[in-house]
Amino acid sequence: MNQSNNKDAAASIQDDLQTQVIDLQMNVAHLEITVERLDEVIARQDKDIQTLQRQLQLIYKQIENQDPESGIAPFDVMADRPPHY
Repeated sequence: MNQSNNKDAAASIQDDLQTQVIDLQMNVAHLEITVERLDEVIARQDKDIQTLQRQLQLIYKQIENQDPESGIAPFDVMADRPPHY
């Protein structure tokens, strides 16, 4: 009878370990999906930032090449600060 209890205990431990391994595998799969999604978001944001930087450079070039006689004053960061600064 003692061997039967030992076998039952061993089987129970085996089942618990198998359940834990399955849970870990599921958690890893979810984490992999999350990492892939985050990587896609970061790649898209990097592309957007690069596009915005190029656009900003073009705007700066247009401002630098602008004729002062055109009636539009160049933007001065320090002079055009909001009053709460």
